[in-house]
Amino acid sequence: MITEPLVLILAAVLGLCVGSFLNVCIYRLPIGQSLVWPASRCPRCGRELRWFDNIPVLSWIFLRGKCGQCGEPISVQYPIVEMATALIAVAIVMLTPPGPLLASRLVFAAALVVLFMIDLEHQILPNVITLPGIGVGFLFSVIAPPGPIDALLGIVLGGGVLYAIATGYYLLRKEEGMGMGDVKMLAMIGAFLGWRGVLVTLILASFTGAVVGVAVMATKRGDMRYALPFGTFLAIAALIAILFGDALLNWYLGFFPPL
Repeated sequence: MITEPLVLILAAVLGLCVGSFLNVCIYRLPIGQSLVWPASRCPRCGRELRWFDNIPVLSWIFLRGKCGQCGEPISVQYPIVEMATALIAVAIVMLTPPGPLLASRLVFAAALVVLFMIDLEHQILPNVITLPGIGVGFLFSVIAPPGPIDALLGIVLGGGVLYAIATGYYLLRKEEGMGMGDVKMLAMIGAFLGWRGVLVTLILASFTGAVVGVAVMATKRGDMRYALPFGTFLAIAALIAILFGDALLNWYLGFFPPL
């Protein structure tokens, strides 16, 4: 476990900067805009942001959550994403030894943050993240855990399980109950975490999704047809699996007698 203060501070600063870029991805990918052009600007008055308007968290605080020219409110989502990314980066650095696995987990976590927010807001999981993510995860597996065999099994298991569920639901109900975005996302998770990570992720996501679904129905804000963004639960569960997946799996298997 890495506990050196300077290393953790650097991880937090890196996380804040990456989080600022992730905010750009979250805003622009669903509307098909380039991530590099045009430069960030106020959506109301069109004023291009200056460098000191883009300092993670601090700029939002100094501007009091508003555009410095027209007063248009700036969503609190921006500092929240930046701080969340920083906290995730610190947690991963603390619990992962230096090397290719650390790089893999940081890249994977960044993709999960973007997918979580986009699915939460738009109920879509962009192919531009999930499909390349499958390839990137597999390439990392060649030089870092879980290894290429486990990664390949994770891709097949992750994509196959959700595809079978989606197909079965459609054949039974004659309507779509799960989008193909979820299938591709779990395949990406399998590429990075392997088949064991897929099992942990799927169990955690299904459990939390069921709890939230029951809560939604109990408060009469939805019914059985209410569309829950399952990608958000997959993202949270995968982040937990990154940090505690092995411990959770060993704890669960401990309930069963050895063969």
